[in-house]
Amino acid sequence: MNPAFPEQRTVLLTGAASPRGIGRATAHHLAAAGWHVGIIDLDAEQAAATAAEVAEQHGVQAAGAGADVADREAVRAAVDQLEQQLPQLVAVVAYAGVSSPVPYLEVDAAEWHRVQSINLTGTHWVVQRAAESFVASGVGRIVGVSSVSAQRGGGTYSKTPYSAAKAGVVGLIRSIARELGPYGVTANAVSPGPVDTDIMGGTLTEERKAAMAADGVLPRIGTPRDVAAAVAYLISEDAGFVTGQTLNVDGGLYMH
Repeated sequence: MNPAFPEQRTVLLTGAASPRGIGRATAHHLAAAGWHVGIIDLDAEQAAATAAEVAEQHGVQAAGAGADVADREAVRAAVDQLEQQLPQLVAVVAYAGVSSPVPYLEVDAAEWHRVQSINLTGTHWVVQRAAESFVASGVGRIVGVSSVSAQRGGGTYSKTPYSAAKAGVVGLIRSIARELGPYGVTANAVSPGPVDTDIMGGTLTEERKAAMAADGVLPRIGTPRDVAAAVAYLISEDAGFVTGQTLNVDGGLYMH
């Protein structure tokens, strides 16, 4: 039998300091449900400020640390720091990512490397470090963040390098699920469709929202809360028998 899900539990979120991002919304959503929160963001000051805001509003413990997720040693140091400040680490959600609207024939080496290193390699480094703690304790929840762009082959704001990286996240998570399952650790991905955040190229107009929604079967695009709620399920104790899956949160944009 696996160890019991601890009552005092911490979720680690990367890329959760952006003011209008899904990660920040998730931090608040999970804190409201009683999770303690660790935030890793490129901007250390913003990570700390977001953590302070979460702690104050929800009465939980929260802390922030700065790191470029593409830098293995920086990520490991950040997780070490947060683990010392917070209760037992039980879940990690790798939100940190960048968009890439560059047309395929114009993608140069720098753009390709930038997108892969943050969206895919960055997911790997933080998940690997968190997984060390999960395996040691015998309980853990891992969530990678893919995109409907990976499943449909683009067709959103971002193009090929982004789609390739986000498809890589799905393969990464499935393999991690297989390897770490025997240790009581689950690994799943969420795959958002269009969500009204700044990664879509700035605040969306009502016309642009309507055009994006037209591809799906629901009459709206997603909100950060939609994705946060899906993540809340995947990292919950109730999701202990769900692993290796990709949960689409896209209004029916991609059905499979």
